[in-house]
Amino acid sequence: MDQNETQWDRLLKIKTTGRDDSHSDQYRYPYEPTQYCVLERLAHSGLIGKKNVLLDYGTGKGRVCFYLSYQTRCRSIGVEYDEWIFKAAEVNVKHAVSGKRIIFEPVSAEDYPVPAEVDRCYFFNPFSVEILRKVLARIYESYYENPREILLFFYYPSEEYVSCLMTEEQLMFYDEISTEDLFEGKNTREKILIFSVE
Repeated sequence: MDQNETQWDRLLKIKTTGRDDSHSDQYRYPYEPTQYCVLERLAHSGLIGKKNVLLDYGTGKGRVCFYLSYQTRCRSIGVEYDEWIFKAAEVNVKHAVSGKRIIFEPVSAEDYPVPAEVDRCYFFNPFSVEILRKVLARIYESYYENPREILLFFYYPSEEYVSCLMTEEQLMFYDEISTEDLFEGKNTREKILIFSVE
């Protein structure tokens, strides 16, 4: 276990380490938290601040919400369909340093109506492209009802995700944050792709 991972968990007063495949299937992928060094790079991008509301899809135990709320002062909403993992996020929110700015919703991503104040969304390959398309439809719906800048962050995107995103007419490629230098070896998936809703 990377020392940085446990140190941040301790500092934020949460428990988010470890992987969980217990309820994963072909549509919903295992719980695996984004490493803190990646979140640090995102926090320092200047694209998320205290006026933003971040929606983390497949939030798991809530690491993305806790860390980014702590570092950028944004408010966060985490959506998690797995009841068991959701309970771990709920326990975390009681003790977390930035817990007051975070809400967790026990719901499937594709069934969640995107609140009007959400303007940032985070994905770490939480589910299949079939579900992603339904989730994007929900985001567009929210955008049409309340036009605003919405940025979508896709960390470590799969080829399927990239193909899907590139063919979405309502999405515009916005930027890319490389995370390749944070890890050993060469891996072209080590990046955060950013799209804006048009």
